[in-house]
Amino acid sequence: MTDTIPTEFEVLDERFAAIGGDARVERLHTGARWAEGPVYFPAGRFLVWSDIPNERMLRWDEMTGVVGPFRRPSGYANGNTLDREGRLITCEQGGRRVTRTEHDGSITVIADRWEGKRFNSPNDAVVHSDGSVWFTDPPYGILSNYEGVVAEPEIDGCHVYRADPVTGEVRVVADDFVRPNGLAFSRDERQLYVADTRARHVRVFDVGEGGFLAGGKVFAAGTDEDSFDGLRLDDTGRVWAAAGGAVLCYDPDGTLIGRLRLPETVANLVFGGLKRNRLFITATSSLYSLMTNVTGARPVWAAR
Repeated sequence: MTDTIPTEFEVLDERFAAIGGDARVERLHTGARWAEGPVYFPAGRFLVWSDIPNERMLRWDEMTGVVGPFRRPSGYANGNTLDREGRLITCEQGGRRVTRTEHDGSITVIADRWEGKRFNSPNDAVVHSDGSVWFTDPPYGILSNYEGVVAEPEIDGCHVYRADPVTGEVRVVADDFVRPNGLAFSRDERQLYVADTRARHVRVFDVGEGGFLAGGKVFAAGTDEDSFDGLRLDDTGRVWAAAGGAVLCYDPDGTLIGRLRLPETVANLVFGGLKRNRLFITATSSLYSLMTNVTGARPVWAAR
């Protein structure tokens, strides 16, 4: 049953003062062990998210408010996104792979190895307008049996990868992360933002021809309480980051302009709803939402 809590907007810069919406945050569902990976399906007006330790994915229907099972077992699914055809892309920590759910429900493996070695545990993914799938690979799913299957790593390090849509080639695009996590393209896809949870910062790269990255400067540095996880952009280029006790909002110039505090540890977020102005947030055991006057950035292919 839906309940509400007061909205705690902390304005740190006048540029955040105009960002508002509902006075109360809705808790749409609770009862998960670790809620993650929200993805909104515009065509069906529903949202799917992961409950990693329970090895299941849940589905919330926007028209009815009903929550039910989407997939179980889920392969300890974590991050999710949509591709250009509205198909579900999922990072499976248990299977140590990235998959695509076809329209008929069958599952296609996009990537499960690099140079013959199994990934650590793919965490989050984004899709470029050229069809390539970019994803991060920290070890959380192999550290214990809680969020995956305990195992020894086969790859030396935790990297960011790109899977080619035509050849299927998987290439390392960044290899100097401690714990790469959430990632998001800028509105024009000329930049890629990547969170490093252990390093407590978000970096930004320039995206070149053929999917090569350059740069990688720190875009946002957090405090000891800011454990960066999922990332999303709005249509003005502001970066919204799930970061421990709050959702942080950064101006495109990297200034932290505000916080939205929640009563649980924030893991991930996504903009959805009919006008892409409903912010959905997964935090520990619950799924939250807030109707805002901010609109989420549309994928490049959807904006054309």
